[in-house]
Amino acid sequence: MKGLSPKELNELLVKNEPIFIFDVRNVFDFNDWKVEGKEVEYLNIPYFELIDGVEHVMDKLPQDRNVIVICAKEGSSIMVAEMLEEAAGLQANYLIGGMKGWNEYLYPVKVYQDQEITVHQFIRVGKGCLSYMVTSGEEALVVDASRFVDRYIDFANEQGATITHVVDSHLHADHISGGHELAQKTGANYYLMKSEGAVLDFHSLENYEVLTFASITLEVLAVKTPGHTPGSVSFLVNGKVLFSGDTIFVTGLGRPDLGGKAREWAADLYHTVYGKVAQIADDVIVLPGHYAKFAEELHEAGYIGNTLGHIRKMNDVMNGKTVDEFVEVVAAATSSETPPNFEEIVAINRGMRSATLEEKQELEIGPNRCAVHHTH
Repeated sequence: MKGLSPKELNELLVKNEPIFIFDVRNVFDFNDWKVEGKEVEYLNIPYFELIDGVEHVMDKLPQDRNVIVICAKEGSSIMVAEMLEEAAGLQANYLIGGMKGWNEYLYPVKVYQDQEITVHQFIRVGKGCLSYMVTSGEEALVVDASRFVDRYIDFANEQGATITHVVDSHLHADHISGGHELAQKTGANYYLMKSEGAVLDFHSLENYEVLTFASITLEVLAVKTPGHTPGSVSFLVNGKVLFSGDTIFVTGLGRPDLGGKAREWAADLYHTVYGKVAQIADDVIVLPGHYAKFAEELHEAGYIGNTLGHIRKMNDVMNGKTVDEFVEVVAAATSSETPPNFEEIVAINRGMRSATLEEKQELEIGPNRCAVHHTH
């Protein structure tokens, strides 16, 4: 029996290695949220059905490859893995930290580099959340930071840079933002749209068209793109990279229903897509704030994203629709389940309530549900 770290499991997924996962959480939790990959097979049997032994499930498990046992926090998976080895000598691994650990794992991937900037994407693979660091000279900007702020600080140090600017593209509804805390820890300036209603200390993006740092003028153009929330923005960096927040995804658009105004905000989203975004060149790399299907949205270069031209071709709703047609499609597609606990998470991100580490962990459990998917 061997413990497999989230990093080791992710490496197997990225390489599309065949994996067999024996998930011993209850059926609802498994169906709601699981480790996903192209070459993954699953068996889900709740732990309470295995307490008296695993002999009745052995014929459902492969004998020719490793089985990875997964539970919520680790303990149950260790016991089941031990039972598998004792009952039939089956080689079994367990996921260290369980789905709780998987939810908190994120890793950096280089997306883009030229003489002026280097862009890294941080993939929070178990949650579907994406954040970014742009370095230029000895300074760095962080976009849509997760709450694991020390990871960004350590990475910037490795790059020989200091974080001087932190921006949030909108008020996040499915995870706790680390933007404000990161700015406090590093002394960086923190930027957010005032219209998002935060009561934290921040610089209002309404007051800026360009942000600059280092000895170079790094054009971080705040393209005001309402739709997902009333203050959603995107950031066009040096005309090369579009940090689209939750406005545009690789396989869909941001859902505009979380404020209770689905049709009204869908119309805003239409004008964003057919107005502001339509003026951006096809070869610009779009880097979103989330993804839904890791295997489907992973670029061959190892990051989540694609060129705007590719995304336009993939998203039928971004082409040739009238505003009424667009609103009908988007409003109809927002009937999916809202992010659990999103009101509490928004209140924390707005600075209106505090939460312990344990509360933050519980609030964030589960997949992201911030996109409307309607590609073909």
